[in-house]
Amino acid sequence: MTKIIDGKQIAQNLRHELAKQVLTQKSDYNIHATLCVIIVGDDAASHIYVNNKEKSAQDTGIKSIVHRLPENVTQKQLDDLIYTLNKDSNIHGILVQMPLPKHLNEYETIEKINHLKDVDGFHSVNTGLLHGASPQSGLLPCTPHGCMILLRSVMADISGKNALVIGRSHIVGRPVAELLLQENATVTIAHSKTKNLPDLCKNADIIVAAVGIAEMVKGDWIKESAVIIDVGINRIMDNQGKAKLVGDVDFAQALSKSSFITPVPGGVGPMTIACLLKNTVIAAYLQNNLPDMAKIL
Repeated sequence: MTKIIDGKQIAQNLRHELAKQVLTQKSDYNIHATLCVIIVGDDAASHIYVNNKEKSAQDTGIKSIVHRLPENVTQKQLDDLIYTLNKDSNIHGILVQMPLPKHLNEYETIEKINHLKDVDGFHSVNTGLLHGASPQSGLLPCTPHGCMILLRSVMADISGKNALVIGRSHIVGRPVAELLLQENATVTIAHSKTKNLPDLCKNADIIVAAVGIAEMVKGDWIKESAVIIDVGINRIMDNQGKAKLVGDVDFAQALSKSSFITPVPGGVGPMTIACLLKNTVIAAYLQNNLPDMAKIL
């Protein structure tokens, strides 16, 4: 019988451990881990995400600061704010909520952030460290890192397993493939244009679905006892005409084939925020050259 990987509980456990680290930083080093989020415009979904991050940070004991900027803010004004936050030693994590309005350059904005404060893990320095000789010395991208924590919770030994990553984005697909490689998995990256995708799935011990197509992966594609990490968040209409969230995997069908699977919602999503908070705490250690960093890596 398939077991559900409870992302909410695993994320709660991580936040509990991070709360201890926050207290240690304050008591031993007089440092209060602080996350600063910048949001531009009035996108409703983005404001919900930011509010969730703010609440999660506060619940963990991390100080949270939110800069809400108008839709018409200029690139220079945004860059100047980031420059000011980079110089502020009391700010340990900087996150710019995406997407930005079209007149702002997302890549250049990320590159303006000090890579030691880049808690999203998207800066080119952190990306380079991930794919280079020192993968654990930078800040890892949150969703891929969360995927790996969920996977390790049910699979102690990933070495030698066939892992299929469906999705090739720089945010999830490619970095999670790199993290799987670092665990000595045999990794295949597929995407929506891949031919014979069902055959690839049938050979995979691990499937990470991050392609953004609702319920694309069907039950008869899945190898018996595979572990499935479903990153997809898609809004569809049910039979009663009500909107509901589903993943990239047909959950009902997958239940009869997989050994473990993450639900949508309640799987990868909570882990993404928890790993953002983890990066904030790690960033506070990194910026102050503190030896205790290894405790939470």
